[in-house]
Amino acid sequence: MKKYAYIFCTSCILLLSSFSSNLDCEYANSNMAFAKARIVEALQTEDINKARFYSYKALNALEKSKMQLDQCGCTLAREKMEENLENLIAATKSTTLIGTQNFLKKSLSITEDTMVVLAEHNTHNSIYANDLLAMNTNVKPTEHNIPTIVKEPSSLTEKIDQSLEKYRLSLNKVVETVDCKEAYVFAKRIFDECEQQLLKTNLSDGSKYYNLRTKEITQQALNKLGNCAKIAQSK
Repeated sequence: MKKYAYIFCTSCILLLSSFSSNLDCEYANSNMAFAKARIVEALQTEDINKARFYSYKALNALEKSKMQLDQCGCTLAREKMEENLENLIAATKSTTLIGTQNFLKKSLSITEDTMVVLAEHNTHNSIYANDLLAMNTNVKPTEHNIPTIVKEPSSLTEKIDQSLEKYRLSLNKVVETVDCKEAYVFAKRIFDECEQQLLKTNLSDGSKYYNLRTKEITQQALNKLGNCAKIAQSK
């Protein structure tokens, strides 16, 4: 396992400090997924203190997503965020488990709705989506449609994706050859670290993109482990 950990660590060197991008909706959605997981954990416990603890972690994740939502430009998602924060704050202050769970159920529903709204907003407003549409309709993009600054982010993301391809291959080898339980623990540790990194507000755009894509690649590996991972967790 040390060999694979080394391969991953050496591939995680940041390529550039920052670049312009239209990925803020994706970053916000990643944080929403983290918050959703904490809300689910809060709903699964019968201990009010634990429920409050997970509610606070979800609240903290959403608070850190405010700036990303503003940059994303999705007004509806921003409005839902405020409603969601109110429910989570109420969940942390409720004096009964039932009361906390009721607020959490509302928060879970709002979180899932927000994730859908963000996904749709990103599809409809992404510079990359507009670029793809232009190619599919054989319309040559104009300066108004595709700003010239898009070329630089595209170049950087290609370099990052190329670097992460080595990680993808090594992680797939881990999944295929290493004991299921060990492979799951290894991949889950990387996935959790990416989520924690994406919650930070001072990351450069390049670092955010790197962690977002690493998280996606690792999630694919976890999906491949499937039932094997569940059995490993239960042991």
